[in-house]
Amino acid sequence: MTFAGKVVIVTGASQGIGRALCLALAPQRPRLVLAARDAAALESAASACRDAGAETRVVPTDVSSETECRRLVAQTVAAFGGLDALVNNAGISMWARFDELQDLSIYETLMRVNYLSCVYLSHAALPHLKRSRGRIVTVASLAGVTGVPTRTGYAASKHAVFGFFDSLRIELAGSGVSVTLVAPDFVISEIHKRSLGPDGRPLAKSPMQEAKLMTAEECAAHIVRAMERRQRLAILSLRGRVGRFVRLVAPRLIDRIAARAVREGR
Repeated sequence: MTFAGKVVIVTGASQGIGRALCLALAPQRPRLVLAARDAAALESAASACRDAGAETRVVPTDVSSETECRRLVAQTVAAFGGLDALVNNAGISMWARFDELQDLSIYETLMRVNYLSCVYLSHAALPHLKRSRGRIVTVASLAGVTGVPTRTGYAASKHAVFGFFDSLRIELAGSGVSVTLVAPDFVISEIHKRSLGPDGRPLAKSPMQEAKLMTAEECAAHIVRAMERRQRLAILSLRGRVGRFVRLVAPRLIDRIAARAVREGR
């Protein structure tokens, strides 16, 4: 019951991995703050978490806005008196070759949602996390440690996430605040349907073979364990763990594996 009575913010909490993570934490009876843009979906997730044992608060938030990120942290602290864990989970993806793109603003959107939101929230949360000797947990991606075709902007944003938090971890040594990076492989989630296509619009249909992917619930269980252990890095697939080292000696092989994974959608 590591998180019993602890105040935990989870972004992207209305669906997918974020919702599953909140439900996985709820039996420990934490004080959960659920954040995302869709207020109705947040209320539904919060209700399910309350039924499972958590105390909840819903804060509709556009994490691409620094102002709204700071408001999220401020409202959390005002409601519960502190903060013990920040989970940066909100994200958006893309599915388009670079030479087919018609709208380069996709790259700014990806950086704001996937990377800058983490910067905004971590900066606002850090004074409170230092007082509680708390946790920063960020759901990144395998695309943060290797290139992925059709995901140039997504991979770039996740590489930025890795660089930022690896650096921040060093700065926070001795503060009591831990930094955990989680790198899932493909997971069944709404993020695939919302991936931005060449025209900058959501695909509306997942291009993945979802029956062969990790479920959001399995992913959430791994994240909870990593949070509890204050794990430095959790890579959630075997090919991810092996590939991280094979890339050092056989980078072309990893390129081929990444290309095949996208081509086959799994």
